[in-house]
This record gives sequence, C-alpha cells and structure tokens, in this order.
Amino acid sequence: MRVEIKIDASCVEARVEIHAGEMTDEVVELARKISEYTPSVLVGYRDGGMVVIDVCKVVRFYAASQKVFAVTSEGEYTMRRRLYELEQQLPANFVRISNSEIINLKEVKGFDLSFTGTICVKFRDGTTTYVSRRYVSKIKQKLGI
Repeated sequence: MRVEIKIDASCVEARVEIHAGEMTDEVVELARKISEYTPSVLVGYRDGGMVVIDVCKVVRFYAASQKVFAVTSEGEYTMRRRLYELEQQLPANFVRISNSEIINLKEVKGFDLSFTGTICVKFRDGTTTYVSRRYVSKIKQKLGI
C-alpha cells in the first residue's frame, strides 16, 4: 500500500481518497477506520483569538443566540460549527440531551431523576442542566437505565 500526503494551504477541510483496483477486506477496513476517526482537538474562539481545545476537556456544547459555545474548565469558547456537525464528529462519550445541548458523560457527576418527565444532569464543576423530554428515552438507553 502506498500513502501520499499533499499539503495545500487553500484546503479548508482534510479529504481522504482511497484508490484501489478492487474492493478488498483491507480497503473496507481502512475506509471504516478513517470514517470512525474523531479528532481529539477542536478550534474555538475567545477574545478575538483562535484557541485549540482538547475535546476530552469539554464539559458541554450548547447553542444560544444563534451561536454554539463549548464550555471547559478553562472557560467558554465560541465555535464555528453547528451542533449537528459537532455531534457527528464527537466521540461516543458525548450525547445530545436537547435540541440545543450536547454533554460529555465523562464530566457528569450524577443524574437526578426526581423531576417528572425530565432528568437533571449535575456536572463535576457544580453546574446543572436538564435533559429535554424528547431526549429522555435516548439518554436512558445510552446509560442502560
């Protein structure tokens, strides 16, 4: 197998092409691994500057005022991607809990199921949020409840 990398400053998003004479198990496995790849960093914006954010440090992503924000222990960053784009790119420990929020399950301290029809999510940093009724069954399934 031959691998070529071409650097082009005008390229906005990385693109991978596989050229093969036929569809083999090796090609199928390679395509699967590439499609499952999730980058461990994202780019956020704060104070007029661009900041590299480690995905595993993100507590949650949320949408407000026509913008998407990432919350980490270091602060809050504006993202240039929509929530649905982030949702497709994020690892399995991130789950959507409403139309406007995605949370990192590794940053969750606990869940309070006492509210009727909703779930209160308590994070390690002391903040809370709520799972919308539409997503309650999805989060219960993810947690195995």
